[in-house]
Amino acid sequence: MSAPKNLEDCYKEELADNWSANDQMSKMVSQLADKASDAKLKERLSKAAEGIKDHTATLKDLLKDCGESEKEHCKGMEGLVKEAKKHVIEADIDDDDVRDVVIVAQYQRMCHYGICGFGTAKAFAKALGKDDHAAKLDAITADIYGADENMTDLAERSVNLQAKG
Repeated sequence: MSAPKNLEDCYKEELADNWSANDQMSKMVSQLADKASDAKLKERLSKAAEGIKDHTATLKDLLKDCGESEKEHCKGMEGLVKEAKKHVIEADIDDDDVRDVVIVAQYQRMCHYGICGFGTAKAFAKALGKDDHAAKLDAITADIYGADENMTDLAERSVNLQAKG
């Protein structure tokens, strides 16, 4: 995509960026699930990876509705994925509970990036009068908030407590 000339261009660019971010995050979340030792954490991450794929399908539909069909490589998520890889996949962590805590932290960083991206896209859609798009983006943002809060709850109740020892 070329430099945006108007809000419509900004909106399409945001959708294309979120698509790329989701593709990158989905792959990393699956890898994090494989590394998790806590059964609930593993289950939630696997479920999250599927949810991300559903969100991506919605993004593709919204972009298609705007006359676009390509994603734009998201450098922001690329950096977050590199961090997750460094701190979880490549790290030599002996304690499974400590690794699970690090997994939660890395997952939540990626979620927060998603909240920002989808929230921005929703604001653009609303400003453009694309209320149907805004409603779909709002639902996705709510899903991501829910996943983030769910992960915080899991961390506070079990994972972080187990890693204290």
